[in-house]
Amino acid sequence: MEVASVNSQPVQDPDCIEIATDGDGVLAELDVENRVLEGKKEFVAPAIGMEFESYEDAYNYYNCYAKEVGFRVRVKNSWFKRNSKEKYGAVLCCSSQGFKRIKDVNRLRKETRTGCPAMLRMRLVDSKRWRVLEVTLEHNHSLGTKIYKSMKKMGGGTKRKSQSSSDAEKRTIKLYRALVIDSGGNGPSNSNATEVRNDNPNQLNLKKGDTQAIYNYLCRMQLTNPNFFYLMDLNDDGRLRNVFWIDARSRAACGYFGDVIYFDNTYLSNKYEIPLVALVGINHHGQAVLLGCALLAGETAGSYIWLFKAWLTCVSGRSPQTIITDRCNVLQSAIAEVFPSCHHRFGLSLIIKKVPEKLGGSRNYDAIRKALLKAVYETLKVIEFEAAWGFMIQRFGVSDHEWLRSLFDDRFRWAPVYLKETSFAGLLAARPGENLSPFFDRYVHKQTPLKEFLDKYELALQKKHKEEALADIESRSSSPMLKTRCSFELQLSKVYTRDIFKKFQFEVEEMYSCFSTTQLHIDGPIIIFLVKERVVADGNRREIRDYEVLYNRTAGEVRCICSCFNFHGYLCRHALCVLNFNGVEEIPSKYILSRWKKDYKRLYIPDLGSSNVDVSDRVQWFNQLYRSALQIVEEGAISLDHYNVALQAFEESLKRVHEIEDKRKPENL
Repeated sequence: MEVASVNSQPVQDPDCIEIATDGDGVLAELDVENRVLEGKKEFVAPAIGMEFESYEDAYNYYNCYAKEVGFRVRVKNSWFKRNSKEKYGAVLCCSSQGFKRIKDVNRLRKETRTGCPAMLRMRLVDSKRWRVLEVTLEHNHSLGTKIYKSMKKMGGGTKRKSQSSSDAEKRTIKLYRALVIDSGGNGPSNSNATEVRNDNPNQLNLKKGDTQAIYNYLCRMQLTNPNFFYLMDLNDDGRLRNVFWIDARSRAACGYFGDVIYFDNTYLSNKYEIPLVALVGINHHGQAVLLGCALLAGETAGSYIWLFKAWLTCVSGRSPQTIITDRCNVLQSAIAEVFPSCHHRFGLSLIIKKVPEKLGGSRNYDAIRKALLKAVYETLKVIEFEAAWGFMIQRFGVSDHEWLRSLFDDRFRWAPVYLKETSFAGLLAARPGENLSPFFDRYVHKQTPLKEFLDKYELALQKKHKEEALADIESRSSSPMLKTRCSFELQLSKVYTRDIFKKFQFEVEEMYSCFSTTQLHIDGPIIIFLVKERVVADGNRREIRDYEVLYNRTAGEVRCICSCFNFHGYLCRHALCVLNFNGVEEIPSKYILSRWKKDYKRLYIPDLGSSNVDVSDRVQWFNQLYRSALQIVEEGAISLDHYNVALQAFEESLKRVHEIEDKRKPENL
């Protein structure tokens, strides 16, 4: 069974529990149709996802529960709609919550406040039912015996409607379950319970209390982070199996940078404490940007397919052009099913990282490793790669090595010589020393518990957002120092962000290591050039390498055999030499990627279906408004002047919206 929550709106479970109470609100009978509680005659403890038909029902339910456990209830906070007495949110708490004010301390009345954390937060959803969004069951004080004396004011201070004597004797509260939450290995539990892990591959491997932490986190994000999105997957036993979530800024980033994705399952495949996976992209500064997170039950096709479909739901069904993953047959089949038109490639650095583990026990390990790296990084043509690979296999007698054999079979998905037509935007890590690092590196270690990660998650994102904002400011407010007189360097210094320009600037500088550019072949408008370059090889030994570059003056096309443009997103030194040789003073626009421009977010508006907004769909209204507002936020953070203008614009817009609301008031009277 799958239970999903889209934009924090869970799929409704039609079953409900009917709680019957007597005139004083005391539990009289529990009609149970819940498999978790089947056969038990006890009160159902509060849990996130419970729903009630009215606020009074919710309050009376919590009051009944409190009497069973042995504490009293107090209404801590209530929220009402603008210009209306209609309540839409409330927090109920233990009467021992908080502390007395200083001026009340000296009163003769005995102090009963202990700062107790027990509480229940609920809210009206879809203008239909009251849903429990956050629960804390623990108390920090001793609990009394069951309290059967009725509270003076039922329903949190609201007046109860007059009821017939029969109704007063027995009142039914229908408790609906928006999410199935059990008391087993991954259900909400007392934090003092014994931490026992489960090994069921069909449910999340979590400790006692972890699911409660997940629910509380998601509900808090729903209230504090506009446009927050999550989906939850439950198995047939009602236990949590998979969870996907994405915050508002990551959703916006998908529109800008969702074309090339690295699927990071490092923590899941290496059996970390938390079964975490992340979808990662590259922003206009070349920085890693989070595009979504998930907790998965295991490395199964079902979990991966569920996750990818969840992500597609979030990004309006727009598939990435390229997705990079670790080598995994299960992942390969899942991606083929969900992203059939996507280029699925294996991360080269992830493969190289496994060389010591896979080949470390071989004779002549150092020599084998050196030959492997030479074949991978130094060959430019397929025939050269396959010859170098065959030489390595034959010379070191490793033709029967299973890992090397399977690696060669998969070569079309990871070896650079086969990937030259695929765009990677710098995520391939095709140069020696380049790596695909886990997004939460330095924040998550092998034993990091889930609750600690949920705190670190927000810290990590805050740091990443700050780094991007600072890079935006520096790219727009300062001019980079030029190191040559090359017109290409001056041209792109005005266009690229600082970090991308530095990478391109290095290619311009290295043009001077290319000492010869000659014509090899002419076929109409197409000319093949040979560019010779002096490079530093092993032991600081210098050698000369040849690079073939295709140039078509008519089409304004230049393509180097090293494929730097497709791998990294900017032209290489060899292509620049050919353009310079032919008297071209400006790089053709087709080789200046918009994603690297300083004002990329200002000029490019992601197409997420915003042009066809359904006038009857409030969710689409919200998404379109949020995307538009986020553009102002991005621009407003550039400087104090930008900030002041953006803030004033928001205030004026809000005032105008309120004016529309005020004009409608007489019509509703």
